[in-house]
Amino acid sequence: GGMNVLFIIVDDLRPVLGCYGDKLVKSPNIDQLASQSMVFSNAYAQQALCAPSRVSFLTGRRPDTTRLYDFYSYWRVHAGNYSTMPQYFKENGYVTLSVGKVFHPGVSSNYSDDYPYSWSIPPFHPSAEKHENDKTCRGKDGKLHANLVCPVNVTEMPGGTLPDIQSTEEAIHLLNVMKTTRQKFFLAVGYHKPHIPLRYPQEFLKLYPLENITLAPDPWVPKKLPSVAYNPWMDIRQRDDVEALNVSFPYGPLPDDFQRRIRQSYYAAVSYLDVQVGLLLSALDDAGLSNNTIVVFTADHGWSLGEHGEWAKYSNFDVATRVPLMFYVPGMTTSPVSQGARVFPYLDPFSHVGGSVPQGEFPVLIFCLQWVDRGGQSKKVVELVSLFPTLAELAGLQVPPACPEMSFGVVLCTEGRSIARYFNISEGKVEQGKEGCDGTDRCFNEEPVALSQYPRPADTPQWDSDKPRLKDIRIMGYSMRAIDFRYTLWVQFDPSNFSANFKNVHAGELYMMDNDPNQDYNIYNNTSHGWLFKKIID
Repeated sequence: GGMNVLFIIVDDLRPVLGCYGDKLVKSPNIDQLASQSMVFSNAYAQQALCAPSRVSFLTGRRPDTTRLYDFYSYWRVHAGNYSTMPQYFKENGYVTLSVGKVFHPGVSSNYSDDYPYSWSIPPFHPSAEKHENDKTCRGKDGKLHANLVCPVNVTEMPGGTLPDIQSTEEAIHLLNVMKTTRQKFFLAVGYHKPHIPLRYPQEFLKLYPLENITLAPDPWVPKKLPSVAYNPWMDIRQRDDVEALNVSFPYGPLPDDFQRRIRQSYYAAVSYLDVQVGLLLSALDDAGLSNNTIVVFTADHGWSLGEHGEWAKYSNFDVATRVPLMFYVPGMTTSPVSQGARVFPYLDPFSHVGGSVPQGEFPVLIFCLQWVDRGGQSKKVVELVSLFPTLAELAGLQVPPACPEMSFGVVLCTEGRSIARYFNISEGKVEQGKEGCDGTDRCFNEEPVALSQYPRPADTPQWDSDKPRLKDIRIMGYSMRAIDFRYTLWVQFDPSNFSANFKNVHAGELYMMDNDPNQDYNIYNNTSHGWLFKKIID
């Protein structure tokens, strides 16, 4: 008994997907997965940086508990010997497998991706990964550069391949091994794109003619944005093609035409990713595993594409913290799949025109109706820290207990809360029936909120504002996202004892989603928000 788990985690993917209402993107395979899944339209990461976010959702603990805000410590040594989600599945009889970027490689996962605690066999990393930042991008001058915008001819790449292509091949190989051995598995597949550099097969540019690409709706730095909140996108400035533009630090906007090229390449990289996901899911079908495998699809955080005059992640805005999140659970989000039926036929983005079911059999309207009918969508605000308890519950394992107030000595507990209770309930019913208490000491009658945070070294943008090292952190921005607002406090932080001082507020932000969905008009200074303040320090 028990379902397998295929956990797909993408690096730096904001919800630019057809199933999230994006009109430009071609993402037919991920949209097809969404049509059979429970889709969360308001899901948020706990910190918009790879290593802290991944350690947070893989342990089910917040960054203040993992004590990781940069890349340079291993939680088991530095904070507490916390169990991870794959470790828990492994201890419950699963073969656990890691392909590509799941844990962030390096110190933060003990140079081993937390093997052997988390994984049954050593994790797989694509060999082409080491060339990611090499000079492989052909410039207008015919020479090779280490560019940000990097469409390539795959056959000319070192090894004639790209990391995500290798990861898909390995994941498919492992699915077929698991099918033969008939062991229950938890397979995590971590894709690199659309992380920078935006290096992808050049044919994907054809899907996005430059004249169709617009600028961000708000490509300016908001007037009332506190300077501590701004991230100066240093890693982008250091790429050869951007460096050549001589953009002024910290705010100097990128030229409009280059902004369009970044946005075009981000979309192209997403379609390249969609093809990989399509091949992987189609292989799940081929192996006859679609009827007993839960598929989860998400990202470690989002990415700014020029909104607020910012690029990359490194902030507390929705564009940096909001992620796609969907769960395919056979028999729950879909009617039971008959043996041998195809759930995920591969869809070619080049021949597949958005919006309709494969081969354009049905008009868009029917597709939308089916989608609502089959899977479902929830607007509830949810957090990635809840992945661990949610997946445990969906797989029929005992849900790890809620962590006590101080949990550094507790090996197995979670600071998230299973969101399985939002599945298969029409939104209407949830709204009326107040949710009661379920044994945890807090009642959840109020609307849920998502908490994110970001550290800064100073009140004004510095060279290390995006990625301050622990010892240099002086301010922590704590951000609370509810369905109708985002509220952020930038407070004094002492890295020697990991303590935030909420009596010393350096700056604040408050955005009301109804009339300011892009979070451009900070009304923190012209409103009283004592009740919010109280809520965030609880």
